[in-house]
Amino acid sequence: MNRTDPSGATPDPLAEELAGLAAAAPPGLLDRIAARRVRVPGPLEDGPLEGLQVAFTDRGVAFLRAGMGEREFAEAFRARFARPLLPAARPPAGLLPALRAGRPGGLALDLRGLSEFEAAVLGAAARIPRGQTRPYAWVARQAGRPKAVRAVGSALGRNPVPLLIPCHRVTRSDGSLGDYVFGADAKERLLRAEDVDVVEAAELARRGVRLLGSDTTGVVCYPTCGDARRIAPGHRRGFGGLAAARAAGYRPCPRCRPA
Repeated sequence: MNRTDPSGATPDPLAEELAGLAAAAPPGLLDRIAARRVRVPGPLEDGPLEGLQVAFTDRGVAFLRAGMGEREFAEAFRARFARPLLPAARPPAGLLPALRAGRPGGLALDLRGLSEFEAAVLGAAARIPRGQTRPYAWVARQAGRPKAVRAVGSALGRNPVPLLIPCHRVTRSDGSLGDYVFGADAKERLLRAEDVDVVEAAELARRGVRLLGSDTTGVVCYPTCGDARRIAPGHRRGFGGLAAARAAGYRPCPRCRPA
């Protein structure tokens, strides 16, 4: 005899069996499927880049963009990562100090989806000290592909977490600032905020000076290297490249390692 529910309908045996298999989702499942979004609070909102938003997963910060509305940011994240994005109550621990320092430090990053080369390029960019710059060729050499200078630019353009991995510190090999994911003006503002003398950098680039040496130490550096910035004006000597510096008896700086 078939049972009926109060409405008089005959229950579906398969539906009853499936209902009996239903169970609560495992703890943490949502966080493994979806990412969280938060707008960066505090003084950083009024810095060189306004309207910072960050998406993070259970593995770390995965995406950072500026100047977008919430819907635009969510759409950009989904287009790249194909994951839903939910609001978060607070930023992940360590985010604000990492943004102020301009490097990840102990902040976890979720960089899944990058190629081995892209990961190597971003790893090299992350090692550039605050207030200094390095050319694309330096990054290519650090990434183990010294001839892949053009590919370095493409990899930096795909940087999912600019500011945390400071690709704004990478410049063209001729010394000019070059492009940036947030635009050339934002790149200049960020470098100025780190006390990079962008006016001098432009003048050196115009004169074809790629390296600065000290005639007292015999060491040659990239112009923004901390050691180069301490050279007294009367002891500075400019070079178009490392070969010319070596020919004049100079040796490369062990800190910035020009090439």
